[in-house]
Amino acid sequence: MSSWHGRAHRARWTDEHGKRQSRTFHHKRDADLFEQRMKVRVQEVRHGLRAALPVDRPFDELCDTWLKNRASQKRSEKHDKSIIRAHLRPALGKLKVRDVGVEAVDRFVRERSHLDKKTVGNHLTLLVSMLNYAHDLAWLERVPRIRKPRVPFFSTDFAFLRTAAEIQRFLVAAREEGEHIFVLYAAAVYTGMRAGELAGLHWDDVNFDRRLITVQRSFGGPTKADEVRYVPIVDALLPHLRAWRLRHPGALVFANERGTMLGPSARPFQEILHRVLERAGFQKVTRKGKERWYITFHSLRHTFASHWVMNGGDLFKLQKVLGHKSAQMTLRYAHLAPHAFEADHGRFEVIATASAVVVPMRDAASAQNRRADELAAVNGNA
Repeated sequence: MSSWHGRAHRARWTDEHGKRQSRTFHHKRDADLFEQRMKVRVQEVRHGLRAALPVDRPFDELCDTWLKNRASQKRSEKHDKSIIRAHLRPALGKLKVRDVGVEAVDRFVRERSHLDKKTVGNHLTLLVSMLNYAHDLAWLERVPRIRKPRVPFFSTDFAFLRTAAEIQRFLVAAREEGEHIFVLYAAAVYTGMRAGELAGLHWDDVNFDRRLITVQRSFGGPTKADEVRYVPIVDALLPHLRAWRLRHPGALVFANERGTMLGPSARPFQEILHRVLERAGFQKVTRKGKERWYITFHSLRHTFASHWVMNGGDLFKLQKVLGHKSAQMTLRYAHLAPHAFEADHGRFEVIATASAVVVPMRDAASAQNRRADELAAVNGNA
């Protein structure tokens, strides 16, 4: 029978491995029911009618195992380490893996209400991946259903250089930092390539005859989507890239001072960019009590996509150029094409019907009043 301890009722049983187990409940009936279920389960396991329960493991151990075997193979290893260190381990590390359920996750989300919903969603995405891994290791019988905070997918709140004049101001200011910075930033604006993809770009990937750039690597590895894609060399970029090819014949298109690949925290992606923004007259914004630059290096990718759409570019082609696996990712820019449907207004022939007669509002009101008077007369005669 279950036993009572203070305000909690404890279910006790011996598992199929011969190890004594217990769990506490607020109500005695719940403890009794759970204890009976576990004893029946143990008998079913011993008779081969059911698979054995996973051996209890602490979530701390799952964190260590994930970092060793899975995170080390990912491009986002640094992000996994940061999320586990700052959020998952402090909040869930003392629990058993089997106890990381809906209640624990709801508490985790509530305690992070001060964070952006997308940030919390990223934390939960990693948590779900880790719990799936625990299931694969037979540490967890069933992965709980975890709901992420709802984030509007079609958010239009992204930063980009909004006009051709802003792009010009930005690139003029970049030129004062040297030609290598100017061409790097111009390439970001006119190709939409990510920082890592520009850092990993080789001259062998640039075909001036076909005016195509082959994007196939990033910081020390494959691209984010792990696929090869092709980006056109637009007219605005072509002469600058040709001139840079003559002056910079090394293997990498954009190398650091030592001739090696730029890293994720290289100065052109942060410090120099901030200097260029200040010189160009862009302003900082205050978010969550801190002043920061509204434009980041990734904003140059948004700039490319936004101006592609604003200038009548095809969304399907844009998806391929940006390397989005889902068309939904590209549709966030669709609102920037306010005239996209003007050519479609006359696609259907107008069919004249009796019911299609347009009546001016005054005449319509008069007709309605006359109809009411007629109905009143009919009712009176009746």
